[in-house]
Amino acid sequence: MATELTAALLRAYDGTDPSKPIYVSVRGKVYDVTSGRSFYGPGGAYAIFAGREASRALAKMSKEEADVSGDLSGLTEKELGVLADWETKFQAKYPVVARLVDA
Repeated sequence: MATELTAALLRAYDGTDPSKPIYVSVRGKVYDVTSGRSFYGPGGAYAIFAGREASRALAKMSKEEADVSGDLSGLTEKELGVLADWETKFQAKYPVVARLVDA
């Protein structure tokens, strides 16, 4: 397993290939969320986050396509707090498998 992934490589881990794990990136840390396949796999409530950097969407509690990114600019203190809570949940539940890097 690579310790670094680009956004393009991360997309391959979106749950559409059952032979691959499902990854979600939060603040540049890539988590293996395969154990939560019912949530992150195709048809799951959080499938939009699979194979992507989801920090902005998690902070805003949004499932809008435009919010699924690592762009934290313009977020309120409250939204950053929500993101911190999500990050704590991910750290407690899922292993970190890589770091998201620019291409």
